[in-house]
Amino acid sequence: MTRRAAEIRLDALLRTACDVIVERGLANTRTADVAAAAGVSQALVFYHFATKERLLAQAFAYAVEQDLARLDAVVRSSAPPLTKLRRMLRLYTPAGRSTSWSMWIDGWAESLRTPELEKASRRLDLRWRQDLTQVISDGVADGTFDCADPAGAAWRINAVMDGLAVQLAVHDRVLTRRQFTEWVRLVAARELGLEPAQLV
Repeated sequence: MTRRAAEIRLDALLRTACDVIVERGLANTRTADVAAAAGVSQALVFYHFATKERLLAQAFAYAVEQDLARLDAVVRSSAPPLTKLRRMLRLYTPAGRSTSWSMWIDGWAESLRTPELEKASRRLDLRWRQDLTQVISDGVADGTFDCADPAGAAWRINAVMDGLAVQLAVHDRVLTRRQFTEWVRLVAARELGLEPAQLV
């Protein structure tokens, strides 16, 4: 097998693993399930990942990296900080039956028991907060935001978004998408010295 073919096969295995995980959950996904869904031998799955824990951690990271690629595009853009913040808040809102949010929620829960998954979850979660901190810091520097503690504000805004997003993704009709959006804008505006309408 050429290196390129191996990379393509690995990518396909990760995509398949994500599909299986969304359907069965991290705790109930077996390497045999992923092999069967991918149409390959279980030995090939172990060749690429060595352990079930490594497969789950890498599949989780693969799924989350798709979200972070969209986030990175926002952060790297030449847009002003307020525009970046608006886009980041929209990216974070669960849409429909969000596959991404299913993976995040399941990943956080399983991280309590799986050290390798906890490391991946923490690394990826912190990247989001670091990017939000950078956007807030840039907005403070150019006078758009009034915030004495950009890192603390990023953590607080993120904590509210996480909590509301879990409710929106898991519990049907407990919270509307409109309420989620309005409350996140309200919290972000209070943290950054803005009016909520500026985040529309």
